[in-house]
Amino acid sequence: MAGGELEILKGIDLEIKAAESVAVVGASGSGKSTLLGLLAGLDNATGGKVWVTGIELGELNEDERAQLRAEKIGFVFQSFQLLPSLTALENVMLPLELRGGRDAQSQAQEFLQRVELDARAGHYPRQLSSGEQQRVAIARAFAARPILLFADEPTGNLDTETGAHIIDLLFEMNREQGATLVLVTHEQRLAQRCGRRLRLHAGELVGEG
Repeated sequence: MAGGELEILKGIDLEIKAAESVAVVGASGSGKSTLLGLLAGLDNATGGKVWVTGIELGELNEDERAQLRAEKIGFVFQSFQLLPSLTALENVMLPLELRGGRDAQSQAQEFLQRVELDARAGHYPRQLSSGEQQRVAIARAFAARPILLFADEPTGNLDTETGAHIIDLLFEMNREQGATLVLVTHEQRLAQRCGRRLRLHAGELVGEG
């Protein structure tokens, strides 16, 4: 705490290589989600620099960061973040349409089939179970074929069996596309699936494996 400001992350020096799978672990309040937000350009760092595919995020305005995310980054959230007014198919189509891609509907249908939800394409989020909603979120994240995928506690709202299925699906689809995967998790079974694990404590990087 300095000058009335709270310092959340301290002296983080980190490089994540293409096609790596990295888990960020640590207790609640350690800065995991803040780090993820900075890496994704959802938040602005008050100091230091964040580079994504050779682009320094601090040099981009809000619209430019949004464009970068649309073109190169996918997200899977604990709370799913599906739009309730859109069907499963429309939720998966959305990032494709924002990118101006052709055949958004057929591509979205392909990815819903990939997560075994093609029969639920016309259902709204409220009509889907938690596990089904997360599978839609995974289909949406991968449909735009991102080179970088961020996942924030992707199994946090799921029971053990459903969470295990989601973990398998997440890594299987990630291997197929060869994207870089960075995830925040409290779950050791999920962290152990990653090639590298980063541990945060009180905003500092204290371990790596």
